[in-house]
Amino acid sequence: MHLVAAGHQLFKGLRAKVENQMRAMRQRKVWGEAPQLWLLLLLATVSCTLWASVTARTGPSHDKVVVCYISTWAVYRPEQGAYAIDNFDPNLCTHVVYAFAGLDITQASIKSLDPWQDLKEQYGKGGYEQLTGLKRSHPHLKVSLAIGGWNEGSANYSSLVANSYLRERFVKQVSSFVRKYNFDGLDLDWEYPTQRGGKPSDRENFVALTKELREEFDNHGLLLTSAIGAAKKVIDEAYDVRQISRYLDYLHIMCYDYHGSWDQKVGYNSPLAAPAEDPFSVKFTIDYLLKLGAPPSKLVLGLPFYGRTFKTVSEGNLNDGSDGVGFRGPYTREDGFLGYNEICNVLSNKTSGWTKQWDPQTSQVLARSERNVFTQDVSVVTFDSSRSIANKVLYAMSKRLAGVMVWSVDTDDFLGNCELDGDTFEDFKVVSSAPRRLSQSYPLLRTINEATVLALEQLAVPEPVPDDSENEIPHGSIADRKNAAASIVSLSLTATALFMLLHSLAH
Repeated sequence: MHLVAAGHQLFKGLRAKVENQMRAMRQRKVWGEAPQLWLLLLLATVSCTLWASVTARTGPSHDKVVVCYISTWAVYRPEQGAYAIDNFDPNLCTHVVYAFAGLDITQASIKSLDPWQDLKEQYGKGGYEQLTGLKRSHPHLKVSLAIGGWNEGSANYSSLVANSYLRERFVKQVSSFVRKYNFDGLDLDWEYPTQRGGKPSDRENFVALTKELREEFDNHGLLLTSAIGAAKKVIDEAYDVRQISRYLDYLHIMCYDYHGSWDQKVGYNSPLAAPAEDPFSVKFTIDYLLKLGAPPSKLVLGLPFYGRTFKTVSEGNLNDGSDGVGFRGPYTREDGFLGYNEICNVLSNKTSGWTKQWDPQTSQVLARSERNVFTQDVSVVTFDSSRSIANKVLYAMSKRLAGVMVWSVDTDDFLGNCELDGDTFEDFKVVSSAPRRLSQSYPLLRTINEATVLALEQLAVPEPVPDDSENEIPHGSIADRKNAAASIVSLSLTATALFMLLHSLAH
């Protein structure tokens, strides 16, 4: 933005000099050079306007969706795990979702789950407005409010959607609520219709809710999205996929938690692929939803910025029996769960005794500790590295999906404390080395944006792959580079024109 201001200031100064010269010429009755000067002024005006439009652009350089969830309770994590809205980088996402608000079933209304954190009333921190306020400096950004989450359960939502009067009341109230705090839309994170205290009728009633919200939201230009479970059983029982796809702008598919400590054996959290008969994989979930009628242009593939943990007395290999609980990390403090920032900190410590191995079939990493001499346990975590993330982005682009979403940005290495992976684009055909980064923060989120650009360009290249002379790393989409080239030409012309004008004014 400073460059834009400088461009406008330069233009104002230039215009003043030209106008002064014109007045002097009129007084001397020297008219012949005036058209040329006005032509240069016009050129300067157009060029400065173009310069401003180029430098003012915010957000990712591609046109795909990158949805970033913020788990707002992360602000209460200790030490370097604490994540506030001030830590969020809006240039790395196209959409951001504030998670979570809750449901007040007695009023059939949405409510803040943490008023001190969310609202300004009673001297609160005003998190809602702090996040939506980022749109002023980052106009590309869309900000939604999520209602629900795992801890909210299903029973109250089931009661709400079963009653047409309560649905109508909720629709009107939530529309007013999101607009009051300047949100761009609502994300339904009911986990899950028909499950966890829900009723079979939830499947049909969820369609009714999305339809009524769509009709109300269209009056105000609001987004409507939903977080969708990835397990085949949940999909079959909870969602009329074809119908809800009519009313939702995007379906955020939670392609993680396929396995965890609850299985009582070591398994991959979010395998990209699995044997044909195994429905617990990203590819199965996406292919199944497409088969059920979900438009690819509305599917957003979910990526986990965390891993699942296990404790075993065996060797720490896949399918080894585990204790059913898992271990917790120092920041997230949740059994069976480690944020990526916790994982990479351990693995970056060369004296920690941890080792890791890559599974090419699933695009997953399994890391294990040395055996504890007191408990005889081996600690294991399965997770997505930057290579995993890049491969999933490539898959999403190959299926022509809308983009990807992440749960959640607050467990990325947002402080940039860890070493960067050296194999991120190992499985890309047209990449010889990783793009150079100006910052080590948010390695997974930056990988998403780099991989999106690279994947789109790789998929646009017909087979066979071109020779090495065409394999340079792109920094931005093809359209961006064309626009950048046009801008360079324009700025070059402007520089020439300015030189000529200043030279004429000096003489």
